Amino acid sequence: MNTKRCERQDCGAHLSARHAHNARFCSTACRVAAHRARRRAADPVPDAMARRRQWVRYTAAKVPLAVGGPRPRPASSTDPGTWTTYGVVGRSSAGVGLGFVLSEQDPLLCIDLDHAIADGRVLPWAREILDGLPPTYIEVSPSGTGVHVWGYGSVGRGRRIRRGGASIEVYDRGRYITVTRQRFENAPSQLADLTEAVAQLL
Repeated sequence: MNTKRCERQDCGAHLSARHAHNARFCSTACRVAAHRARRRAADPVPDAMARRRQWVRYTAAKVPLAVGGPRPRPASSTDPGTWTTYGVVGRSSAGVGLGFVLSEQDPLLCIDLDHAIADGRVLPWAREILDGLPPTYIEVSPSGTGVHVWGYGSVGRGRRIRRGGASIEVYDRGRYITVTRQRFENAPSQLADLTEAVAQLL
């Protein structure tokens, strides 16, 4: 009897005689699932974002760049012709980082908590907001002092809220947001519906 087992973490089925001697998975479905799990472990960006052709690079001055052509050129947060795939921006060395463009054609939004972290600690106003959110993908911003909360929802036009020491921005279209792939605390690699959370903020 073949004592090898499928390497997919939540499967573990025995590989039968019909499998090749060097087979690692019991089926194509398990092989694909294991590959996706490895990608998620190394790269926290949710599939709902990674599969969309809404990616750009950006410069040190935060000017969005279109890549994938002969040379980088300025991109526009309202012109899909200047956006590309996650794979292309990930392989590009143009600019200093990558960004995701929010479009009214999809249901994604971002809550930007600016200056939410000081001396490595989340400030009380930001902690109150974060603790009230459903489990969703959250990143630390490039500066290390902000937090980007990603999820599903709609706000129409962008909103800026200044309340005491709080600095909050919410966008769902016409903007690109920097993506660091630096997961905040134990945030999951999935997106939640933030409609209710945004309504409370506004």
